[in-house]
Amino acid sequence: MKKLLLVYLLPATLLSHMSQAQDKWGLKRCVDYALANNVSIKQADVQARLAKLALEQSKLQRIPTLIFGAGAGVNSGNSLNPANYTINTQTFFYNNFSLQSSIVLFNGFNLQHVLAANRYAWQAALATTDKTRNDISLTVANAYLQVLLSREQAEAARAKLALSQSQLEITRKQVNTGTLPELNAAELESQVAQDSSTYISLLGQIQLNVLGLKAYMGMDAGTAFEVDAPPVDQIPVEQLVNLEPEAVYALAVVNQPQQKADALQIEASRQNVKAANGARYPMVSLGASLGTNFNTTPLTQYQSTTIAIPPSNPIRIGHVEGSGTAVLLDSTSYTTVNSTHTPYFKQLNSYFNQSVGINISVPIFNNGSLRTNYARSKLNLRNVELQREQNNLTLKNNIYQAYTAASTALQKYEANKISLAAASKSADYARKRYAVGMLNTIDLLTNENNFFNAQINLLSSRYDYVFKMKVLEFYKGLGIRLTKD
Repeated sequence: MKKLLLVYLLPATLLSHMSQAQDKWGLKRCVDYALANNVSIKQADVQARLAKLALEQSKLQRIPTLIFGAGAGVNSGNSLNPANYTINTQTFFYNNFSLQSSIVLFNGFNLQHVLAANRYAWQAALATTDKTRNDISLTVANAYLQVLLSREQAEAARAKLALSQSQLEITRKQVNTGTLPELNAAELESQVAQDSSTYISLLGQIQLNVLGLKAYMGMDAGTAFEVDAPPVDQIPVEQLVNLEPEAVYALAVVNQPQQKADALQIEASRQNVKAANGARYPMVSLGASLGTNFNTTPLTQYQSTTIAIPPSNPIRIGHVEGSGTAVLLDSTSYTTVNSTHTPYFKQLNSYFNQSVGINISVPIFNNGSLRTNYARSKLNLRNVELQREQNNLTLKNNIYQAYTAASTALQKYEANKISLAAASKSADYARKRYAVGMLNTIDLLTNENNFFNAQINLLSSRYDYVFKMKVLEFYKGLGIRLTKD
């Protein structure tokens, strides 16, 4: 049995050495690590950044646009010359440049309302991120307390195992001397094995709880980690009388991130309604542009030739139909000299053009899309208002449930303290009676097990009470702390 006990106690010894060698993690350090590494918080932060991008884009919508364009190509067949707007039948190379700008002067204040809506939406996303951070902090605190609870339970199981082993050694001596029958030793050996199994199970539960805590923190499961265990009786807890549910709710409905996000979402939806309504008004915009062209279409040049015709002998080439007036040969004729195109930069300068103007766009009929969007925006507003009502009801219900649970946990904790005191007294008497042979082994083990169960129940109810009180403190806005500093 000594060898068996050594095997059972070896994991505890190793854990003790590891605890001394590793750096201890308090609750604040665990929460800070979780806030920096938890995936859910990172995802909420990404959503807030996307909302910030939408806000920045809506700001840029109010400034003028500026677009530069350039084109080049070869044209063949009948086409319109972009420089002089004549019909060409020749193949030519063209090149053009343009610079265009426009700005919206009025659109029913749509841009202003969209900007305001996106600003509220961004602030709501930040509040949602804060809610996620608070939820993770509360979850980490619960997981942290579960680790502390399992450690204390394991310590109680270790103490019971040591006591059972001590009783077995004493009983074995008495059996060897013939004072007690072998049955007593066999019963105690069975109890030692059972206590050892319980202890090993609780040691494993510690590791499972630590792994759960690491998961919430976003820490790799293989990382060396040891929780700092402050005495549970030194954890500061508010008086239950200071955490009346109505008073806690009055503070929570104003300060909780979810309620702040709901209020901001409602404001964003109201601005979206105004923006959708503004989109139904005419839009007035101012536009301006600069442009120029170049092409290689040849320009034909002509040379005039003067023909000397004696006035006394004019050359008649026809007559005007109807009047019979003679048409005489002109004294000047033209001859084609060559064909060429205007140089590149000269064309760009010659064909440079500018324009400025005001455009008005009036939505007369567009398949009812603007009207539908306006109606949809009003329904979305109503939906977020109802969601706020639901969230407030849920918050109030959670606070009342937490208060009831904390009150019940406190009563259970006080009852378990009385139960432990009675079980301890009973177990002490049983040991004394067993030592003088006035109590059999079964009754002794029954008292010992009752005492152990009372210890476990007290530990569980104590941590349960502490956590439920921390939930109420969280709703009140006191944060989560396990130390007084």
